[in-house]
Amino acid sequence: MKQMIKRQVKDMPKDQQEMIMTLVDQNPELLKTISVEIQAKIKKGIDQQSAMMQVMMDHKEELQRALMKGKK
Repeated sequence: MKQMIKRQVKDMPKDQQEMIMTLVDQNPELLKTISVEIQAKIKKGIDQQSAMMQVMMDHKEELQRALMKGKK
């Protein structure tokens, strides 16, 4: 999963890449849940970007907590 994420974020700025990889390392279950939910929405016919935005908004508070925890 980490390799897939690294490929997806390769064009992002380094600091954002590091933030995402830290989030993956510290919260694998949250990201697994998000991934499953995104795939389910895509299978229902929602485009990938819209599915990602919807799921990220659904988990906004959890993601913010995880990011704040990662900065400490």
